[in-house]
Parts: sequence; C-alpha cells; structure tokens
Amino acid sequence: MDGHPASSKWTLFEAFAQNIIQLAQSNRQQWAQTAIFVTVDEGGGYYDSGFIQPVDFFGTGPRIPMIAVSPYSTGGHISHAYGEHSSFVKFVERNWKIHSTLSERSRDNLPNPEQRGHNEYVPSNMPAIGDLFDLFDFPHHG
Repeated sequence: MDGHPASSKWTLFEAFAQNIIQLAQSNRQQWAQTAIFVTVDEGGGYYDSGFIQPVDFFGTGPRIPMIAVSPYSTGGHISHAYGEHSSFVKFVERNWKIHSTLSERSRDNLPNPEQRGHNEYVPSNMPAIGDLFDLFDFPHHG
C-alpha cells in the first residue's frame, strides 16, 4: 500500500490513507490537534517536471502531490510555495518552536521561499524551501 505503481494499486493507497484519517477524526480530542500530510515518493510515478532547484548534485527532485488534512488546513488551497521532503521537518521545527536544525548542512536551514517574479514556482531567493505553513490557518482556530 505504498502508492508505487510497480508494487501497489493507487486505490489501495487511497483507502489506507482514508482509514488513517478517519481513525484520527474519530477521536475529537486527538483530531483537534492533528495535521496529516499525505504524499508519495517521486519514484512512484506521480510527479510533474517543473523547476528543480540546484541545491546539490541531485537538486531537490521533481514536484509531487501532497495533501494536508487537518481542522486547521485552509481547504482547497493550492500552495505555490517551493517545497520538498525537508518541508515536513521545517514544519515541525516551526510549529513546535525548535530552534535548532537537523545539522549545519541540512536543507531545513534554507529560508522560506520568496515569490517575487514572473514564475511563482521559482523562488527569488534561491535556494529556499517552504515550511508548509501556508496550508494552514492557525490564528483563526483554538
């Protein structure tokens, strides 16, 4: 149920994710403090060939789909902020006010992207990686 076309069926992956979300939602106290990120690995075949930042030899990789499910999510919002797998780490660090990063060379050290220019997918302050906070509306909850 990993969502990879070669080893799984997409419908099984969707059912697995739906089951996890429904279990979290069934506990109101838990759900009130929950954010679930549903995504796939770019090796799964579900990606687009948009811009890739050249942060190292491999770059950040192709864009992949990701859905945030939470009582705090903005719902229906499509983020244009440049993100990648370390965006999850940046989200945790910011949300729980962790003031140190994984290491001096890790991508969670990179600033959040600024989107000033003709292409909203290309950060004007490269290299930059988003922290996923634009997917949520925390001030209007709780």
